[in-house]
Amino acid sequence: MTIFQKTIGKAVTISGTGLHSGAKVQVHFLPAPEGHGIVFQRIDMDGQPTVKARVDFVTETARSTTIEKDGVKISTIEHALSAITGKGISNILIEINGHEMPILDGSARPYIDAFNTVGVLVQDAEQEVFEISQPIIYTDEKNEIEILALPADDYSLSVMIDYHSVVLGNQYASISKMDDFEDQISPARTFVFFRELEILWESNLIKGGSLDNAIVILDREVSQDELDRVADLFNKPRVQVRPQGVLSNTKLYYSNEPARHKLLDLIGDLTLIGMPIKGKIIATRPGHHANVEFAKLVKQEIIKERNRNIAPSIDPNKVPLLDINDIMKLLPHRAPFLLVDRVLELSEEMVIGAKNVTMNEPFFAGHFPDEPVMPGVLIVEAMAQCGGILVLGSVDDPALYSTYFLKIDSVKFKRKVVPGDTLVLKLELLEPIRRGIAKMRGQAFVGNQVVTEGVMMAQIVKNK
Repeated sequence: MTIFQKTIGKAVTISGTGLHSGAKVQVHFLPAPEGHGIVFQRIDMDGQPTVKARVDFVTETARSTTIEKDGVKISTIEHALSAITGKGISNILIEINGHEMPILDGSARPYIDAFNTVGVLVQDAEQEVFEISQPIIYTDEKNEIEILALPADDYSLSVMIDYHSVVLGNQYASISKMDDFEDQISPARTFVFFRELEILWESNLIKGGSLDNAIVILDREVSQDELDRVADLFNKPRVQVRPQGVLSNTKLYYSNEPARHKLLDLIGDLTLIGMPIKGKIIATRPGHHANVEFAKLVKQEIIKERNRNIAPSIDPNKVPLLDINDIMKLLPHRAPFLLVDRVLELSEEMVIGAKNVTMNEPFFAGHFPDEPVMPGVLIVEAMAQCGGILVLGSVDDPALYSTYFLKIDSVKFKRKVVPGDTLVLKLELLEPIRRGIAKMRGQAFVGNQVVTEGVMMAQIVKNK
């Protein structure tokens, strides 16, 4: 299903206090045109410079996520970004008159409410989505952190946390569709352990923190004197000591609210990848640093994917590595079912071949008489034959073997192939051939455009 880019209906403003700086700040969210992306603008600085919300610009992840470019810094951006992703917004300009986004109530709900007041508009341009095709894993064994991305039909996330605390032990939260973000995830507030408060304060953090924008968790009994001293340190009203649990009279919205907030943060940090994801994300003990490092791994895969989608250049004056006679010595196929005319490049891991599509192809007589289109199944067959040439290169006396395809996954047809097209076929091994089984990524190009792609698995079998 095609997904289109979105922006907000009109400008909306939010004001508040930065969690760590304690500074008052005003933020204007403005509609943006197609292809604009998510961009922050420091309107309090000379020239009103901008910074794109990209993982490449992340400079700090201590208790929040900060991006900075050429001295232009914006911090604590994760809650706003989470709400932007939750509403499916692709293009938005965020004007801010300070360096830190407001903490508000410690959740993403106020941002969601602001976007709801102005609505979200669907734009004409298609939204690019990165589809996870193979596992992507980030691990930090020392801190018991793992974030894993797996192929899936939609974008879903699950988070597991365990702080080895009698109060905050194992918790789990998940979201299977972004339509549930507004009600199930966005209200979840940030949290902190009482024992961390003085350390964070002395580190020049949480200057804008209060019981109004954070859940403070007591995992040990404290005296009223200690509680009063911390309240005075933050210049906040004193609260009464209570047994282990949540400080003062704060009421949790959900029994697993901390896990839901970690999920909220994860969604916000992964927004910095720069495009929506299609895949399942499973995170154990995530935090801003791990989220960002994982986002960088995904971004690297996107770059690899784009490089893979660059069409091979074809020199018509260059003598092919294998001509049709050489190909017939390797493949058992014959006219009218031999669908590879030339092999242009061949290595242990990749093959590039070509098929000249002419009006003389027998299938055009019936597919279709008034609008000739090469059947998609034959484009896949052409890729399979080219892949057969690749895998047969792994055996001695390849003429004594044949390749039989066991499985074809994730096949996509992106445009039709018609008479006069030159079909360029590119097959790459996704992993080493083991026990005669080969797994390949196949692409068919016409000009600079991918027309068909898929993942194929084949078995090499000796002829009887």
